[in-house]
Amino acid sequence: MAAPNYQTSDFVDTLQALMPRGLAWPRDSSSVMTQVVEGLAPTWTRHTQANNYLLVDAFPATSVDLLPEWEAALNLPDPCAGASPTLQGRQNQVVTRLVNSGGQSAPYYIGYAGTLGYNVTVTEFTPFRVGQQAMGAQLGTQDWAYAWQLNAPPVTITYFSIGHACMGQALASWGNAVLECELREVQPAHTILNFAY
Repeated sequence: MAAPNYQTSDFVDTLQALMPRGLAWPRDSSSVMTQVVEGLAPTWTRHTQANNYLLVDAFPATSVDLLPEWEAALNLPDPCAGASPTLQGRQNQVVTRLVNSGGQSAPYYIGYAGTLGYNVTVTEFTPFRVGQQAMGAQLGTQDWAYAWQLNAPPVTITYFSIGHACMGQALASWGNAVLECELREVQPAHTILNFAY
């Protein structure tokens, strides 16, 4: 069922229909009573539209007016996003932190970066073992068992998107600062994470 979309005329008609009958309650358009009701009706129309938009704004992926509340609950925005993060970037960070269920697998980190808007791959390393690696393989110590690498494009470009951007926002933004920051927050504490661009 769609949310009701009342117009100013609907409020004027309804209020006039609810007024008592008689000479003290005129309904013609030139009367002071009608002019007062017509002056107040746009406020009720704006409230109705805001209430209808609340259904959309309550969902973090499309939130604009309630985005600061979502960010406050998740300790965002963080300094990694820069001085003026994009609306889409802020929404992505909120959604990513909300849907984060935890994990330590390569697909988990690829999906986590994808929710943030980055296309990445993961390289896992193993210590060198004679007879198990091919000639020319990297020589690594036991510490290689705890190292992994996130491979991303040198520059990730986020383009202005209708519905996910706001007035005054740049038509494109680029950088991987949010990716690095967010993944450093969720990487297992005993591992060494390297970024390759």
